[in-house]
Amino acid sequence: MPKSLSGPRSGAHSDPLSDVISLLRPQAVSSKLAEATGPFRVRRDDIHEVFYCMVLAGCLLLEVDGKPPLEVRAGDFVLIPAVSGFTVSSLDPPAPAGLVSRPEPGEDGIVRIGRKREPDEKGACPPADVQQLIGHCSFGSPDAELLVSLLPDMVVVKGEGRLATLAGLVRDEARADRPARDVVVEHLLQVLLIEAFRSNTRPDATSGLLRGLADARVGPSLRAMHETPSAAWSVPELAARAGLSRSAFFTRFNRVVGLAPMAYLLNWRMTLAKHMLRSGSHGIADVSFRIGYGSASAFSTAFTRHVGASPARFAKSAIAG
Repeated sequence: MPKSLSGPRSGAHSDPLSDVISLLRPQAVSSKLAEATGPFRVRRDDIHEVFYCMVLAGCLLLEVDGKPPLEVRAGDFVLIPAVSGFTVSSLDPPAPAGLVSRPEPGEDGIVRIGRKREPDEKGACPPADVQQLIGHCSFGSPDAELLVSLLPDMVVVKGEGRLATLAGLVRDEARADRPARDVVVEHLLQVLLIEAFRSNTRPDATSGLLRGLADARVGPSLRAMHETPSAAWSVPELAARAGLSRSAFFTRFNRVVGLAPMAYLLNWRMTLAKHMLRSGSHGIADVSFRIGYGSASAFSTAFTRHVGASPARFAKSAIAG
C-alpha cells in the first residue's frame, strides 16, 4: 500500500512509481513459454490487458497497432501497459504475406509455433529458432485507466537479465499450486513492473510519470506531491522546488508529465480518496484531511465535481458492490 494512504508523514521518502503500481493491483492472467521455428506470424486482437514479452533466444518482429514495427532480439524485454491488437512474426526467415500461424500448446506446457521440428538420427530435436516468455496480466484497480495513463505506453529494455529472472518467477509461481500463490504472484508482478519501468532508457519515451521522475526539475515536485498529498501545494511553491520560474515550471511539467501540475495533483488526490472510501475504514472528514482539503464540504464539492457522485454516495456504492 502506498505510504501516502497511511497518512501524511513529513520528510518521509516517497516513491510515486511504487505508489501507482501498488494501487493498480496487478494480477496474473497467463504466462507461458513459446517456441517458434521457420517462418511464422501470429495475430492477436483479443487481449485488452497488460502484455509483456521476453525473448530468450533468436529474434522476432513485434507490430503493435498504432506503433512502428519493433525488432526484438534475445535479451530484450517489451512491456505494454494497455494493448489491444498486435502481431508477432519471424525475422529470419521473414514471414511471407498472408501467412497465419496457429500456436499449438504442448503437454509440457510449451506453446509451439511454425514448422514442426523433426528429431535427428539420435532422436534429439534441434533447438527452436525463437524462444520467448510471454505474459498477460490485468489490473484489479477500478481506477486502472487513470493510473495507466500516467505510465509510458511502451517499455523496451535491452539486455537486463533481472527481468528474465522475474518473468520466469512469475511464470513458475502462476503455474504452481502452493499456499498464498495469488499474493506471491501479485507481489512478483509489482516488482517486475517496477523493474521494467525504471530500466526503460528509451530516449523517445512518451510523457508520463516515469519521464517526470527522471527529469531533474520535475522529479522533486512529483515526489513532494506523493510524499505529502495533504500539503497546500501551489504552482509557485512547486516551481521553487524545481528551481524554475512559475511559467517555466508549468510549461516543463505539462510537457514532461502530460498534465498541468495542479491537474496531476487533483487526479492523484482523488485516486487516493476513492481508494480510502472504498476501504470503508475512513470517514469523509478523515479523507478530506489526508488529501489536503481544509473542510469536508470543500472536499465533497471537489470530489463530486471530479467523480460525478458525492463521497458518501460513492462510498456506499463501492462497499455495497
